[in-house]
Amino acid sequence: MTTAPAPGPAGPRGLDLERLRGHLDRVRPGLVGGPLCGRLIEGGRSNLTYEVTDGSARWVVRRPPLGHVLATAHDMRREHRVVTALRDTAVPVPRTVLLCEDDAVLGAPFYVMEFVDGVPYRTAGELTAIGPERTRRAVLGLVDTLVELHAVEPESVGLGDFGRPEGFLDRQLRRWGKQLAASRGRELAGIDELHGALGGALPASPAATVVHGDFRLDNVLIGGPDDSIRAVLDWEMSTLGDPLTDLGLLVMYSSDLGLGDSPVSTTSAAPGHPRPAELIERYAARSGRDTGSIAWYTAFAWFKLAVILEGIHYRYTLGQTVGAGFDRIGELVPVFIEHGLTTLQDRQDHPVRQEG
Repeated sequence: MTTAPAPGPAGPRGLDLERLRGHLDRVRPGLVGGPLCGRLIEGGRSNLTYEVTDGSARWVVRRPPLGHVLATAHDMRREHRVVTALRDTAVPVPRTVLLCEDDAVLGAPFYVMEFVDGVPYRTAGELTAIGPERTRRAVLGLVDTLVELHAVEPESVGLGDFGRPEGFLDRQLRRWGKQLAASRGRELAGIDELHGALGGALPASPAATVVHGDFRLDNVLIGGPDDSIRAVLDWEMSTLGDPLTDLGLLVMYSSDLGLGDSPVSTTSAAPGHPRPAELIERYAARSGRDTGSIAWYTAFAWFKLAVILEGIHYRYTLGQTVGAGFDRIGELVPVFIEHGLTTLQDRQDHPVRQEG
């Protein structure tokens, strides 16, 4: 459960409560019943998320980071659109309240949605605290929710033009290759080999679905007596594309990094956490999709995270990133590269879904 923010006239940076209240009163008169107070919800890696309350009701405000320059990377209209489109499907999402694209209100576009009670489990330690049975239930529920997402017909919810599925994997690989080139400040053994091997073995994508783009345990809220998925959050990377990219990322985050105390970790060490092979089998059985090429998708996830971490390390070396743990990010990149190479070289570890 999340505690409500303490009352106060001033909001956190990036959230002008007086202007927000004025906008809500104009667009949704009667929605707010008293003075607003708010707090920044910690844990977001990109877009900023705030909890706001009038003392009786609670909402969430999402906006781009302060000083952002790439609007396409923090597209509030896109996030609002996909969350709104999915509200009457089996995919649990918060109900949206409004979208504001007028920078005069908060200095950037933003949207408001309902507040959903639940816990985002981010580490193996947090899962260990709830015990093996609840951990297993939560992680398997994550797989089932992914199946539900990929079962949504994009056209049926107004998302038929939400992306360009043709050539999706090739574009993704080129995109992350460009990201790597832009943050290259040192030699990284194996990174070009991994990129080249992925490009030389592109699988044939199944029919396109809505993909989340960053589907993992700490991007969902879990709650209730059954530890069900109450809401899927952080849709900023969503699009139409290859559904197995979501599964590959989930498998990566459920794999053992082989590291102890690390600023970047997976949840696999928690007692009761299902092994990657079980997650793949469950997804295949429930979705009916062939997962025989999942090693490629998992290796791509390792590559993508290696590039992201190298970008963080590069900015740290330039003095542009400050905070605990950033000095250790650089040493993790070779670990992710090695996992990617190993995954590609050992494709027989994962079962192939047999139809029928």
